[in-house]
Amino acid sequence: MQNLFRRLWQEEGGQDLTEYALLIVLIALAAIAAMQTLGNAINGVFSTAAANLSTS
Repeated sequence: MQNLFRRLWQEEGGQDLTEYALLIVLIALAAIAAMQTLGNAINGVFSTAAANLSTS
């Protein structure tokens, strides 16, 4: 395992892989935050629609 880390540290290919992995994680976190915000907005729209339908 130490040899793997040492080889990844010395090779530029391993550094590129690490940078891509960090970029993917950052994009995934941004997507999750956006989906949560969008989900809350959609939930509000459906709650309002359900309330309007139940009173009429």
